[in-house]
Amino acid sequence: MTLWIDVSVKKLQLKLYDASVLLKTYPIAVGKVLTPTPTGNYIIINKELNPGGPFGALWMGLSKPHYGIHGTNDPSSIGKKVSQGCIRMHNEDVLELSSIVPTSTNVYIHK
Repeated sequence: MTLWIDVSVKKLQLKLYDASVLLKTYPIAVGKVLTPTPTGNYIIINKELNPGGPFGALWMGLSKPHYGIHGTNDPSSIGKKVSQGCIRMHNEDVLELSSIVPTSTNVYIHK
């Protein structure tokens, strides 16, 4: 399997692919105007279950320091541009995604 993640800041979607095959699409929240989600190619470097605070059920850190894909304690924020730059997911979605992708998974973030 060649798993990778495609994040569309504009569409507020995270897609999971195996090579060129789309496996799953998730709704997300992204950074607001003053704290935009950084675009580029990154990898998942770590995972932390129940990180506390606003990060919901799980944190997956990216190779861009201080940024990650995580759950949320505010599910109404999903589908909006409201974060400090991280990618927010529903807790059940981030748990599912984390159970599928290993650390070192590529994450491509674009407009």
